[in-house]
Amino acid sequence: MLTKKTPTPVEASWQDALARFDDWQLARGMGEKTRRAYGVDLAQLAEWASGRDLGPHDLSHRELRHFAGVVSERGAMKSTVARKLAAIRTFYRHLVERGELGANPAELVSSPKKDSYLPKVLKPNEVAELLERIPGSTPLDLRDRALLELAYAAGLRAEELVNLDVGNLDADAEEVRVEGKGGRTRVVPVGEHAWRAIDRYMARGRTVLNTGESEALFLSKSGRRLSTSDIRRRLRLQTRRAGVSPHTLRHSFATHLLEGGADLRTIQELLGHSSISTTQTYTRVESKRLKKAYARSHPRA
Repeated sequence: MLTKKTPTPVEASWQDALARFDDWQLARGMGEKTRRAYGVDLAQLAEWASGRDLGPHDLSHRELRHFAGVVSERGAMKSTVARKLAAIRTFYRHLVERGELGANPAELVSSPKKDSYLPKVLKPNEVAELLERIPGSTPLDLRDRALLELAYAAGLRAEELVNLDVGNLDADAEEVRVEGKGGRTRVVPVGEHAWRAIDRYMARGRTVLNTGESEALFLSKSGRRLSTSDIRRRLRLQTRRAGVSPHTLRHSFATHLLEGGADLRTIQELLGHSSISTTQTYTRVESKRLKKAYARSHPRA
């Protein structure tokens, strides 16, 4: 018969600290995905530290820097190391707020510089072609057209699309109320093309799919709320184009707004970014496009 291992005092101290940290995140409205990711990252730190008989209060910036180096040596990408350090900083900020530590040791550990990343973006005519290719003959086609039109028209994440209820739509104002990351709510305008697609889906698609009393806007063929994997699968089926995801449409939405003259603060609000630095990614996309146009067009480029 297997006996359950009794945690050492150091391991128990980590378990208690991480449980309190999770309660702290819940109280501040942290999203489930963020809490789960932080839990995985901090469990790795706890295992590493416990193997050295170090509790949560015993780690200095030197040990944390060593831990980051170990993670990197095991083949983790720079973005992964940076994410783990972000989780650790937040964890120690919580301990400082509780008065258990006088300073946050993770603040002295710099994150590795991330590799340059430019999101994949479709041209406006490519988006139009992608959407127009979806037939409107069945309830599922009507749903897919409305879903993808809305993804592009409002720049929504896959999770935001599946969490929409019928009550989130404001037909008179042509707006949609979106529950974003961290429980933040924003109201996003919806263009004419997307609103027409939603109207057709509501009239001839959702009425067929809604076999129960679901409040979800986008329903499966069995009448349940769609999942994010459902959306990605349907997008692949409808577009038949490699590399296109709901986030591709979101990136295209932001880039096309920037190209059309929208300012970064407006785009930040529409996307639901908590930091303007995240939105500034799209200025690099636009800069790259302008450089190509310059090199192609200027006589002395």
